[in-house]
Amino acid sequence: MNVYTPPEIIEVAGNLAIAKAKYSTRKILTLSFMAGAYIAFGGLLSIIIGGGVPGIAEENPGIAKFLFGAAFPVGLMLVVLAGAELFTGNNAYFMPNVLSKKQKWTAPLRNWSLVYIGNFVGAIFIAYFLTKLTGVVDSEPWNSCVMKIAEVKTGNPFYKTFLKGIGANWLVCLALWMGMSAKHTSGKILGIWWPVMAFVTFGFEHSIANMFFIPLAMMQGADITWSAFIVTNLIPATLGNIVGGAFFVGTLYWYAYVKEK
Repeated sequence: MNVYTPPEIIEVAGNLAIAKAKYSTRKILTLSFMAGAYIAFGGLLSIIIGGGVPGIAEENPGIAKFLFGAAFPVGLMLVVLAGAELFTGNNAYFMPNVLSKKQKWTAPLRNWSLVYIGNFVGAIFIAYFLTKLTGVVDSEPWNSCVMKIAEVKTGNPFYKTFLKGIGANWLVCLALWMGMSAKHTSGKILGIWWPVMAFVTFGFEHSIANMFFIPLAMMQGADITWSAFIVTNLIPATLGNIVGGAFFVGTLYWYAYVKEK
């Protein structure tokens, strides 16, 4: 077969979690910096393509959202195929082992904390050095697109961003599950593309992507403070991402295929 079965995917994820727990702090921070940058690249591509069609957005907003979502998965493809540490994906990887008592809770908590920091630095690096300083989004309609994204993301109440965070990482981790199911590069790319395209098109909240989108808007002059960004978006999105990945993917698949055994 060219794919792993669902129970085999859990085994693959568990082996990855064991390997990740053995990484040195330096290695985790390096790989997580790279993942934050890769997700930011995907975000920037989405802005250029999806945000560059204001006429289509006005007449056919669904198509514009689809174009935005269709470009974003390149970031997760880079994470999976080139190799990097992404906070949201790791939310799911560790759960089957922890719940089966193959690993202690200290393993995911250490990994998640270090990876979150590294992802943040990587996303900010792309936002400032390769986007702000290069002027890639200075002209219209891209500057307005950047501003609108940040305004929408920081304008929702806590519960709505939290729920959108659940939806985002539920789909991101399903994309990783599907990517792990494939044994060939083409299958991994297709498996990753569909769920990620969907969550971005829906307008769900991915904490690592938001580490790029919102600070970039702030650098471009948006009237958003760091405290507003962190409190109104990053915290609820992160908490929702943890629930979406750790519970709705890692825990439920463990419950379905491992606990019964």
